[in-house]
Amino acid sequence: MVRNIVTPAWRNTDRVRVLAVTNMYPASDTPHSGRFVQQQIEGLRRIGVEVEVLFVDRARKGMRVYAELPALVTESIAKFQPDLVHVMYGGIMARIVAQVVTDRPVVVSFHGSDLLGQPFERLSRRIFAACGVLASKQAARRCSGVVLVAEHLRHSLPENGQSLVVRVIPCGIDPEIFHPLNRDYCCEELGWRKEAFHILFQNTGDPVKRPELAYAALECLKGELRVDAEIHQLRGVKYEQVPVWLSACDALLVTSFHEGSPTIVKEALACNLPIVSVPVGDVPQRIEGIRGCYVAEPTPSDLAVKLQKVYMHPQRIKAEDAIPSLSIVHCARELVSFYYELLQTHEAEMARHPA
Repeated sequence: MVRNIVTPAWRNTDRVRVLAVTNMYPASDTPHSGRFVQQQIEGLRRIGVEVEVLFVDRARKGMRVYAELPALVTESIAKFQPDLVHVMYGGIMARIVAQVVTDRPVVVSFHGSDLLGQPFERLSRRIFAACGVLASKQAARRCSGVVLVAEHLRHSLPENGQSLVVRVIPCGIDPEIFHPLNRDYCCEELGWRKEAFHILFQNTGDPVKRPELAYAALECLKGELRVDAEIHQLRGVKYEQVPVWLSACDALLVTSFHEGSPTIVKEALACNLPIVSVPVGDVPQRIEGIRGCYVAEPTPSDLAVKLQKVYMHPQRIKAEDAIPSLSIVHCARELVSFYYELLQTHEAEMARHPA
């Protein structure tokens, strides 16, 4: 258990040092894993936060990596001397870190499945995910502060958790990368037919995305409504190519059973792409009042009708007003404000109860 005396360097330099702990991070063989975590760290660094990343490589090492985690965290803290530890995802990793680190604030971010589980996976995966949800709730009780990417996740926090210090701060997107491009030029670059109605669907391989519902809506759109439509699965696409795919498409389709705050929706807004979505996560709030975006019932027929509305009025949406608050820099500033609040509370607590 880490119990070192912390020198509050942030008081003298006004520059907070953060140890970011994550089990998802882009690597050469997994370039898309944890891209949202990388972007959040990039935003923090842009505004002057010193961030050291502790990558818990669960995918390669398996569950044994969690047995090594207490020592890894202790060693990283000894070397980097952070003012605060931020665990970028919930589950077993978050519970271990919150238990090990007791001498400085620990923040845990929850994104969706770490609090909601994985109801569409095979039985063994559902059981494992349920254990992860339990661990997330245990971590939430032990940590100094909780970050939720969307307000609706608050209902999944531990019962009787009124004492939890919670902030809703979504993961941001980079407006320097995500901005509108010429639709026809992007279609030409991708080899797509310009005359077709192109629908983008992000399929990560997780059944919670409900690809069967997306394709049923496509068949209804093509068959009953006679729209010359094509669906394109966004999976394994290089990060720098995602704005091209968004700009080449005519609509983003979201059919997930549950979500937190899907990054692809924010990226689509930044590219002025119309969105048709079931009422999931924070998507209804994100697209509320934006002409050309629609919330649909989770049925093929209603999704097809809403897609047809986009098809009948082929124009880009106007979402410029929503983008500043979704930038990685804005979201990073929100995080840093929360960090300082927790650091000040911790310092006051240490003054009341010195070791």
